Amino acid sequence: MLENTIITGFADEIHTDIKVQVKQLQELGIKYIEFRSANGKNVADYSLEEGKELKKYLSENNIRISAIGSPIGKIMITDDFEPHFEVYKKVVEIAKLFETPYIRMFSFYIPKGEDPEIYYDEVLNRTKRMIDYAKIHNIILLHENEKDIYGDIAPRCFKLLKTFYCDNFKCTFDFANFVQCRQETLKAYELLKPYIEYIHIKDAVLETGEVVPAGEGDGNVQEILKELDKSGYNGYLSLEPHLAEFAALKSLEKNSKQRTLTDGEVAFQIAYKALQKILSEN
Repeated sequence: MLENTIITGFADEIHTDIKVQVKQLQELGIKYIEFRSANGKNVADYSLEEGKELKKYLSENNIRISAIGSPIGKIMITDDFEPHFEVYKKVVEIAKLFETPYIRMFSFYIPKGEDPEIYYDEVLNRTKRMIDYAKIHNIILLHENEKDIYGDIAPRCFKLLKTFYCDNFKCTFDFANFVQCRQETLKAYELLKPYIEYIHIKDAVLETGEVVPAGEGDGNVQEILKELDKSGYNGYLSLEPHLAEFAALKSLEKNSKQRTLTDGEVAFQIAYKALQKILSEN
């Protein structure tokens, strides 16, 4: 199933050290990273010179960047947008440096307890500015359904995508985030499937919100991956384990034949094996 897709992931969940990240990826046969941070530094804080050094190291180790896992849009909708837009422009340059068109982004945190629709016009204005800039620089913005932002549930994601969907604005589908927002993922998929460009592989339990390996939660990961396979999806499947607090992790064997693994390495292996199990069984 999904034989033409490419597995990538948030390697900073393996370890902060890029060398440890790369070692784990090589052992698993993964050749892509969704770059969020390395050596304890967020992508948005990288200078172009630091980016060039990192790119050189990754290239030497046959690792490429599938997308920039940026924090763009992860500010309050009531915060000043201008400084954040300057950060966004720098992230665009980083994406170009790493030769990926994709930048993951969000639609701004909404003040707790307030109706998100109150801020709809401001969300639109900010999103449009980012898309207009992306068009100039041949960048594709991927909106992720993060908890507590405007587009945290499918109907609001749909409003944004229906308004702005184009070659430069598409959708990242995240199973666990929808579960944690109590959004039924099959309904979300049916609503958003024309706009989906990129997939985050993580699952969650509806009752507790706990993130678990793919297929072990309420995200309907297997069913939706089957639907993506039928539709001819051939993009990225990005592992985002979020298993550091996974209850079973502490009881798992951390020793491989070669070396002792960190919790992050174990968690990433669990996430990878869970995805491979789903892909091989269908």
